[in-house]
Amino acid sequence: MSLLTSELAQWRRKPVRELLAGAVATFALIPEVIAFSFVAGVDPQVGLYASFVISIVIAFAGGRPAMISAAAGSVALVAAPLVATHGLNYLLAAGVLAGLIQIVFGLLRLGVLMRFVSSSVRTGFVNALAILIFSAQLPQLAGATPATWVMLALGLAIIYGLPRVPLPGLQAIPSPLICIVALTLLTAWLGLPLKTVADLGQLPSSLPGWHGIVVPLDMDTLRIIAGPAIAIAMVGLLESMMTARVVDELTDSPSSKSRECAGLGLANIGASLFGGIAGCGMIGQTVGNVKYGGRGRLSTLFAGVFLLVLMVLLKPWVSQVPVVALVAIMVMVSASTFDWGSLRKLVTHPRLSTLVMIATVVATLVSHDLSIGVGLGVLLSALFFAWKAAAALHVAHVPKPGVDGAVLHVYRVRGQVFFASADAFVDAFDPREVEGAQVRIDVSSARFWDITALAALDKVRERFAHYGCTVNVVGLQSRELLNGGLEDPVG
Repeated sequence: MSLLTSELAQWRRKPVRELLAGAVATFALIPEVIAFSFVAGVDPQVGLYASFVISIVIAFAGGRPAMISAAAGSVALVAAPLVATHGLNYLLAAGVLAGLIQIVFGLLRLGVLMRFVSSSVRTGFVNALAILIFSAQLPQLAGATPATWVMLALGLAIIYGLPRVPLPGLQAIPSPLICIVALTLLTAWLGLPLKTVADLGQLPSSLPGWHGIVVPLDMDTLRIIAGPAIAIAMVGLLESMMTARVVDELTDSPSSKSRECAGLGLANIGASLFGGIAGCGMIGQTVGNVKYGGRGRLSTLFAGVFLLVLMVLLKPWVSQVPVVALVAIMVMVSASTFDWGSLRKLVTHPRLSTLVMIATVVATLVSHDLSIGVGLGVLLSALFFAWKAAAALHVAHVPKPGVDGAVLHVYRVRGQVFFASADAFVDAFDPREVEGAQVRIDVSSARFWDITALAALDKVRERFAHYGCTVNVVGLQSRELLNGGLEDPVG
């Protein structure tokens, strides 16, 4: 299949289903984007404009079809201090710089670094995000009246119950959309005093316009925005790559991580130039999109277009949508995002893998920052891997008959020798036990990974030589001993 044919196929996947799935993602975006705008310290329309532009650009430039990207909470947390100290214009400039960094990241194909994120970390990331999505709905229910709880229960019943009703054509319409319409009409008909979308903040009244960069282009500006821009770029890349990997697994299809990195950079530059905050992949909304049939680029595009249509052209009607209907959708997204199977595997998976997953969840929930949770998880995974690899090192001492009736002491080394196991490797040899004897160190079943390992081997040879032993090292995999050292220490 040619590149052009493959690209077109990503736009032709069941258009009606794609549009409906994108609409579900749009309604799931509205409360989150508005809430994240407040976190960042900007007007809701800044986040909504950004989500529109990011969706449009990423639909064409992104590497993971069906993924929803918009103004995100993790980026908002990073952006908030810059807005508080220097204002929105500097945040927009930082967004442009962050986008450039992400493009370079994509061009250098650094998306492959996601291979170092273990399955335990990804599971912890998903579970923590599901909990954060659910907890973000609780403020909307604070002081809720009985009517609110009844409407929430009714919304969840519609979302989960309608797909089970055996009516022809009913399954073609995502139940969350029916929930939105039904609860809005019922609230208006009964005159229920429920909080509506209009109560969440100022909504856009026009299409986004060109904003550009209005801060001085000098070193002082670069000094102000460099740190936040790097943070925005790295947090956005991390969350987008994690979201793309989740979609890969949900749809059993590959994606281009490098293209997604560069596409996100273009999207953030576009959003910033049109007066919007930078963003990244939204895993909750993406899971909702995929759950209701989104598989191609059309659902991503429509999520952004429909968002602006709702906010601008249909503003009077959207303003009347009860917030509890959006809460019901987000509860569904939270439940769909959480990996319930991971709870059953807590007692069957290796303890260290379980610890990594739990640590990722706890760190994320405590910090409310997905990047901190994932960073801790990756660090623990690396440490535990190094510890297990080091523990697998084994040195066996086997005395054998040598020439002229002398005893040949053979040491067979198995396992990985590197910085974490180098000391154990040295301690496994006791030259005092074989003083003046012939020694053979067989490392054909071992692998020396770094300079520390090679230095350890040299140290062992020197210790044997100090006690008058004749040392022969075999199995060095094309390495040669020269003048008491090793040649080609890396190959």
